[in-house]
Amino acid sequence: MTLEISEWFQNSIPTTIFTLFFTFTLIFSIFSFLIFISRMKLWCNCHICWSYITMNWAKEFINLSDWYTHLLKKSPTGTIHIHVLNNTITCNPQNIEHMLKTRFDNYPKGKPFSTILGDLLGNGIFNVDGVSWNFQRKMASLELTSVTVRSYALEIINEEIHTRLVPFLFSFSRDEKVFDLQDIMRRFSFDNICKFSFGWDPQCLQLSLPVSDLAAAFDTASKISARRALSPSPLIWKIKRFFNIGSEKKLKEAINVVNKLTEKIIKNRKEIGFSARNDLLSRFMCSVNEEKYLRDIVASFLLAGRDTVAAGLTCLFWLLSKNQEVEEKIQEEVNRVMNPAHEYASFKEIREMHYLNAVVYETLRLFPPVQFDSKFAKNDDVLPDGSYVTKGSRVTYHPYAMGRMERVWGSDCRVFKPERWLKDGVFVSESMFKYPVFQGGARVCLGKELALMEMKCVVVGLIRRFEIRVDGDNQELKFGPGLTASLKDGLMVRVFQK
Repeated sequence: MTLEISEWFQNSIPTTIFTLFFTFTLIFSIFSFLIFISRMKLWCNCHICWSYITMNWAKEFINLSDWYTHLLKKSPTGTIHIHVLNNTITCNPQNIEHMLKTRFDNYPKGKPFSTILGDLLGNGIFNVDGVSWNFQRKMASLELTSVTVRSYALEIINEEIHTRLVPFLFSFSRDEKVFDLQDIMRRFSFDNICKFSFGWDPQCLQLSLPVSDLAAAFDTASKISARRALSPSPLIWKIKRFFNIGSEKKLKEAINVVNKLTEKIIKNRKEIGFSARNDLLSRFMCSVNEEKYLRDIVASFLLAGRDTVAAGLTCLFWLLSKNQEVEEKIQEEVNRVMNPAHEYASFKEIREMHYLNAVVYETLRLFPPVQFDSKFAKNDDVLPDGSYVTKGSRVTYHPYAMGRMERVWGSDCRVFKPERWLKDGVFVSESMFKYPVFQGGARVCLGKELALMEMKCVVVGLIRRFEIRVDGDNQELKFGPGLTASLKDGLMVRVFQK
């Protein structure tokens, strides 16, 4: 009996000590964490920060960007500071040139931004700086500026328009159905970017409106990643990620789906060969072997080529529905420039459509697909308007707000006026720092010309055949959270055959 008690005592002591140690460690960690939280200044008591934290701004403005526009308009310098986000926001063209060109070296994407989007974009071009960014940019620049690649892109776009988009709209016009134009444009652009970038056709724009697992997972991951950036403290989403709960659990699940499907695309491309193919992934694979790196490049292509074009087209047709005299002028130009015997517009014909180009630029001035863009200061700095920027703080320029600033675009800044881009009927561009829709300086968008071409091809292809009219009274557009400007409730329209 004594022996049994002795053995039990010897066996239980280590277990008891371990339990006590673990309990003490856990309690100490929680106590330390609470002390850390109590010492943090998660927000200040100023009116702007309090409005942001409590979302009081939503009582007066339907979009966060409209509230920012209001604040920037009241600022004498066109610059404000959101203390709770440690974020300096500006719509001053001189400040933007300073960030994107003059002191480009001091305003990288930065580690905080890379951390926010790291799970989704990894080391893709939109989420890195330095050597990795330089390598991907040089590769992409060589491909996207080549005549062969642009011709290949135009062929894909025209095929998608005339074999899927046009028949789809014919069907809806015949049945007099109301449908979500944003959803259709996202399907259209998703098919295009997948065929152009990966040589893979997801066939999203079918009359049956099939669900794409990759598109759905990427949407979920993009929205949750964007919410990270809006959080008052990164500690909030990092804790949720650590415990794998709430939105961070959904993000992890969505990214797992994205990873599996992109790995499948890469594997398939390797099996069928890539050296003689024109899609971007195949061209990158001639120089890159690491699968994780290729996966990140795929994710970047999806972000760049899908939602941005779809957002621009959705807003463009909303504007045309509200400004039908502009639509008539586009129709007149298309009839004048295009050979009536041609089904598609050629490169040359697209370039000669100055009014259409002005319409697209004016649309993106008012409704940029990326409403704001942030950098992080490597060192202390002073912006040209005198605003002080501390090392490690976030600095944001706001194209959406800029398009609504009288000091930048004049008293008619809120008016949809394509003529502001024309001089004697010829399109005249503005400074990229006054119009930073495609960024500027060393980071200017490499896919700019392809995106503009895709938008113009769609307008030409549809405006010759249909009238697209907004259903109901959509006086204002309400945007949902996301990396690009997607409408929260879509855009319900009717289509009429001409």
